[in-house]
Amino acid sequence: MSEYKQSDIPCKICHGEFLKFDDGKTVRFESNGEAKDVFFGDEWTATVQLFPANEYEFESSGKKVKLTALFEDGLQIEYA
Repeated sequence: MSEYKQSDIPCKICHGEFLKFDDGKTVRFESNGEAKDVFFGDEWTATVQLFPANEYEFESSGKKVKLTALFEDGLQIEYA
């Protein structure tokens, strides 16, 4: 399982990988068919479910971050 850091943004994470922000928050996803269930920290319930090409924005470490579900098994993470 790969771990990415905030300094790696922009990056693409795959199933089983996660990104850890400077403030300690982590983001990961699990595939649910074509949809991506996005989790923050150790949550058991997804914060959001994204279908391919759908986006979700949030703030972490004082920066706006955008998640985009990809058609392949991946989640693009970049600054908004």
